Amino acid sequence: MSETVEKLRVDKWLWHARFFKTRTLAATQVKSGVVRINGTVTKKPASTVTPADVLTFAQGDHIRVIQIDALGIRRGPAPEAQALYTDLSPPEPKTQNKPPENPGFDGKGRPSKKDRRTLDLSKARYLE
Repeated sequence: MSETVEKLRVDKWLWHARFFKTRTLAATQVKSGVVRINGTVTKKPASTVTPADVLTFAQGDHIRVIQIDALGIRRGPAPEAQALYTDLSPPEPKTQNKPPENPGFDGKGRPSKKDRRTLDLSKARYLE
């Protein structure tokens, strides 16, 4: 009967598994009621999790469903963090109407000197 069940705070585990950049951010998400442990909403960052628990939480626009495989001792590198869980969430849908990552000048790249002068003049006239 001397079996010890490993337990860890949910905010600390989310931080170890690198879902949140700081432990404070993880605790804030838990306090806001966004995180579910095995389908039950929790608002306490001190709630404990064990291996085989399932966490459900929102991260950005995506809902993450994570099964805990192991509890980490430290916040290590990304490969070590990815070994702590199995991602059960469906893949993110690819959006077709995504704006370009680096919008250029009318789709042509950098404006020329003449184009910059024209832009500056038009801005100056608009501000007058």
